[in-house]
Amino acid sequence: MDGSCKHCLKWMWVACFYFEFMLVSAEFQRFQHPVKADGSLSFLVIGDWGRKGAYNQSQVALQMGKVGENLGIDFVISTGDNFYEKGLATPYDPHFKHSFTNIYSANSLQKQWYSVLGNHDYRGDVQAQLSPILRKIDSRWLCLRSFLVNTEIAEFFFIDTTPFVDEYFRNPKHQKFDWRGVIPRNKYLTRVLKELRCSLRESVGKWKIVIGHHPIRSIGHHGQTKELITLLLPILEAYNVDMYINGHDHCLQHLSSITSPLQFFTSGGGSKAWKGDFDYLDGGGDDEIKFYYDGQGFMSVELTPTNAKIAFYDVSGDVLHSFSSNQLYYT
Repeated sequence: MDGSCKHCLKWMWVACFYFEFMLVSAEFQRFQHPVKADGSLSFLVIGDWGRKGAYNQSQVALQMGKVGENLGIDFVISTGDNFYEKGLATPYDPHFKHSFTNIYSANSLQKQWYSVLGNHDYRGDVQAQLSPILRKIDSRWLCLRSFLVNTEIAEFFFIDTTPFVDEYFRNPKHQKFDWRGVIPRNKYLTRVLKELRCSLRESVGKWKIVIGHHPIRSIGHHGQTKELITLLLPILEAYNVDMYINGHDHCLQHLSSITSPLQFFTSGGGSKAWKGDFDYLDGGGDDEIKFYYDGQGFMSVELTPTNAKIAFYDVSGDVLHSFSSNQLYYT
């Protein structure tokens, strides 16, 4: 057997093992991340980015490096659609280095990246993007379907939202999705929601932050996700979640719930943006809309046990919107 065949067999074995693990694992994997010496935490959020530097991806990355250095960030969160247009083909796909390793090269960004999958990632080989092989190529990378990150002052709940969207199953059109590990869908969604509910119930974090690719509330191109409004939103409100952070809409926005302290943030401006493309909230008033920007950029979050500071930046690094609050009530 030649070397290339051995290489392929090794990858097939690793992929099969990892796939089986994902199927049988009923609980979210949990990771610990330390806070700063003063007990604070800071991080950046970027989404919808992987285009080999095109559509201002490189320029956004440059500004992320500068802000990351100023804040002394602890990690970076990716809200999905990590690699356009169709995810990764294999764990050795050069797209990974061309869109991630070589782009986010600033010293301040050499921290852990916590990533969820987006719908475009599901159009490639999902197992490749989830593979631990990528962590050997670039140790910053961590992408799983759903998982938890615990810190001393905040708990982060990463949720795989793509399988919630009915349209991808009923009317995929020309799109082909990799649903391995998701089918049977109802069983998968039930397990995700059950584990999230249990994890939130047990949470002792001073801040509870949920991350998913698809928006719950949005005035962007895609608008609100009705399946998440029905299935996910009641859980977030019941367990007093402070923030829901997403991508999918290629914009930056902040919406405020009028029925709970929950705040909705979109950071989906990592590369290609949709200028002038927005919609209105169904059944919602303008008092919910705090900020909307239809261009490229990213988001920063600074947390202490009693306060949160959030800021949105454009492709030039200028602050477009910021606020500070004790329990994320807008000030």
